[in-house]
Amino acid sequence: MHSQRMPQVAQNNSPTDLLVRRTSSPSHVAIDGLEVRRTDAASKITRPRARGFTLIELLVVIAIIAVLVALLLPAVQQARESARRTQCRNNLKQMALAMHAYQETFGTFPPAACIPAGQLFEPWSAHTRLLPYIEQGTLRDLVSWEKTWQTQIGVTNVRVPTFMCPSEPQDRLRQTVGQDFYPLNYGVNSGTWFVFDPTTGSVGDGAFCNNQAFKPAAFTDGLSNTLGFGEVKAFQPCLSDSNNPSVLNVAVPTSSAIFATYGGNFGPDGHTEWCDGDTNQAGFTTTFGPNTKVPYTSGGQTYDIDFISISEGETTNRPTYAAITARSNHVSLVHVMMLDGVVRGVSDNVDLTVWRALGTRAGGETATLE
Repeated sequence: MHSQRMPQVAQNNSPTDLLVRRTSSPSHVAIDGLEVRRTDAASKITRPRARGFTLIELLVVIAIIAVLVALLLPAVQQARESARRTQCRNNLKQMALAMHAYQETFGTFPPAACIPAGQLFEPWSAHTRLLPYIEQGTLRDLVSWEKTWQTQIGVTNVRVPTFMCPSEPQDRLRQTVGQDFYPLNYGVNSGTWFVFDPTTGSVGDGAFCNNQAFKPAAFTDGLSNTLGFGEVKAFQPCLSDSNNPSVLNVAVPTSSAIFATYGGNFGPDGHTEWCDGDTNQAGFTTTFGPNTKVPYTSGGQTYDIDFISISEGETTNRPTYAAITARSNHVSLVHVMMLDGVVRGVSDNVDLTVWRALGTRAGGETATLE
């Protein structure tokens, strides 16, 4: 009988010399021709795992993204603010065109307000008279000049886009009992300090005055050297209606400290009524330079305030003085519109003498912004 020869596996083969291939069975492999059962360990060897991110690598990526955001965010914010400044200037330019269209129609620039002699009256603003020239003719048609704005609640609460700076954070309705109002960001130039005396009818030295509608010839300083409109802030804290000073010919204050001695009613409601012709609502004065801080303490908190001795139309025998500062939500400047229609940015550092000279219509000064 012949002995049956069994296949032999070479004993001197190293693991790296073995020929391993897959078989048709998922549970077996062939090694040097022999089919053997695949173990769990073999299965793990033949299935390499995909490598993921480590925690350190993820933290590095996050850190890089944070640095890029930190670098890009200021540039994005700067671009947005630049666009808002451009829109703000465009608003003033539209108001300049409206003002000159009004002048071509009536022969004069609009009055700041019209107050019947010897009467208490809440007057309409110069802004109201410009409505037809800024595509707001329908709103203007709702106004009855012989009645105060207090009786026309369907007008006072309307937002007029041209009157609002896109950088104004308080672009919202002011709600009061019985009547709502919408603010504005561009006031008329009401002069240096003295505004109006209802007893004599005398007015201040600004471009827009009560019961006075000036022709271009009245501006002997030159239209290009006289402020027309300037930026103001909505919901501006204001000290008002103390009836002080109560006499004429009071000197322009050199310090805001005097306002505390005058007293009055304090509230954050300045420049919240575009319809209202009062200087603390629709105007500004050049008592102090652009964006000057005027500190006043109330209830243990210090505010940057405006001051008006008494609102026009609320007395028949007391003069109105006002320190209503031109303020902007843009950095380090205020935008102004000169009476010739040119829109400029005026630095906070402008000389006060120059600023006050630009506020007068016929002061004889030679100061310019050039």
